Amino acid sequence: MKQLFALGFVITALSLSLNAQNTFSSGSTGADGAFSPTASQTIQVPASGVFNYTTVNIPTGVAITYVQNATNTPVTILASGTVQISGQLIVDGQGGSTQGFGGLGGPGGGRGGSSGVNGSSGTSGDGPGAGKGGPFNAQGSPACTGGGGGGFQIQGAGALGGIAYGTQSLIPLIGGSGGGGGCGGPGSAGTGAGGGGGAILIASSSSISFSGGTIFARGGGGATLGGSNVSSGGGGSGGAIRLVANSITGSPSLNVNGGGGGGASSGQQQGTGGGAGYIRVEAFTLTGFNPSTSNPISSGLPSSAIPTNIPSLQIVSVAGIAVPANPIGSFQGSPDVVLPANQTNPLSVVINAANVPVGTTVNLTATPASGTSTSATTTLAGTLSSSTGTASISLSSGLTVLTASTVINLATLGDLQPLFINGERVDKIEVAARFGGSSQIAYITHSGRRIQVR
Repeated sequence: MKQLFALGFVITALSLSLNAQNTFSSGSTGADGAFSPTASQTIQVPASGVFNYTTVNIPTGVAITYVQNATNTPVTILASGTVQISGQLIVDGQGGSTQGFGGLGGPGGGRGGSSGVNGSSGTSGDGPGAGKGGPFNAQGSPACTGGGGGGFQIQGAGALGGIAYGTQSLIPLIGGSGGGGGCGGPGSAGTGAGGGGGAILIASSSSISFSGGTIFARGGGGATLGGSNVSSGGGGSGGAIRLVANSITGSPSLNVNGGGGGGASSGQQQGTGGGAGYIRVEAFTLTGFNPSTSNPISSGLPSSAIPTNIPSLQIVSVAGIAVPANPIGSFQGSPDVVLPANQTNPLSVVINAANVPVGTTVNLTATPASGTSTSATTTLAGTLSSSTGTASISLSSGLTVLTASTVINLATLGDLQPLFINGERVDKIEVAARFGGSSQIAYITHSGRRIQVR
């Protein structure tokens, strides 16, 4: 049998220090001109994820919906002038399907897991806090269990719910995670899980003002299907909204709710809901800003919208086979690389890095669709701007996701300005992930305090 596996990689992110002056610059080049739509439309996020506008005006009655690009970057809207929002901006995750497919995440959000079929478990969603698929247990009662919600915050999700992750400062900007697919009973299929809400950053060198207006970054809901001995998918977790300007005013509706779990009819098990996301506002003046939301909001002074010298990791080849430029890295899609049937273990995995200190140890984890994960390490060699390492790891047959992770000591990156979170200087950024399992992003301050989850 051929070995099929998908490839994932972890990107670490830094932010520059808080602006000590009373003037904030978004960094917009203005290359995309003024954005003032007169009718609702759906917009494909560009490859960079960044829109460079002069001004933005979303009038009443106009809804702008953003959809994922190939690399699934969050939406970043930069304006050199004012931003005025009276209409809607939407980066919601999609709902799961009654045909068993998981819903797509909003831009920057993870896809929901697919259902199990004919006595099989559902699959986990995508993302750092993905919900796990509903398990099938032929000896159990019930035999099928509903899928877990992404970014577990809901009582009753139990071990199937994904973990909470990220920070209230939204550094880095991360979308929601997908829920887990429902289990399929004998002769039947469950339903798909909801995708995670997307992530959106709006930054203005002038002001952001709302006259009403709404920003949606909701997780998608799990689907409900009638029948017996099946279960429903979980909901995706809510996404992220970050607003940065010299002043922010108005009374918008801001929504990063998680999606609901799929309902249950007679003989079914329902999925669990996804957790809520984050909302962050940064301005020197917030007088007159009165948002309507059921989600907590954190605030602070403006910090850099797009940081420079961002450290990154990328898996570039496996057993000598090049990885596609935009790997899916998901149990939900087609494999990024197919190994020949006669491939022997262990095999070599090449990892490239940028803006990561030479000598840094990188951890590689192989997580199969079923079974136990394996891991290996490599040490980066080269230069700060471009380094590489090769890890040797054994893979089982079937679908596997590879994930790279590392810890960066910021003191070794002398050209960066200091990073502060909640008034404390950050010495290290730790990014650790295992697809379908425990995953977290933590900031380690000079005093040793870890800042990571809600």
